[in-house]
Amino acid sequence: MPGKSPYPAELRRRAVRMVAEVRPDYPTEWATINAVATKLGIGTAETLRTWVRQAQIDEGSRPGRTSDESAELKRLRRENAELRRANEILKAASAFFAAELDRPHTHS
Repeated sequence: MPGKSPYPAELRRRAVRMVAEVRPDYPTEWATINAVATKLGIGTAETLRTWVRQAQIDEGSRPGRTSDESAELKRLRRENAELRRANEILKAASAFFAAELDRPHTHS
């Protein structure tokens, strides 16, 4: 889930579990999600729908990128950016020191 959620992880898990448990009591999944979101005080039903979809992906019943894959991708992108910055610093230092070597030495 992108960003930092104002909802604790346990509430998210409980809400997703509730949707699965009470689904037969409602005519549609959206009606179920609306009812559960209202009961638990979740801001919008769309938020809960996103959690339900991600849980389905994570358990393998829906195609998509799992939470673990997303976290790994995010970690690798961050690491890649850090390595690029380090590489740029090394290139700049290399150019600086190469220029220093090309200058004639003066003895005082």
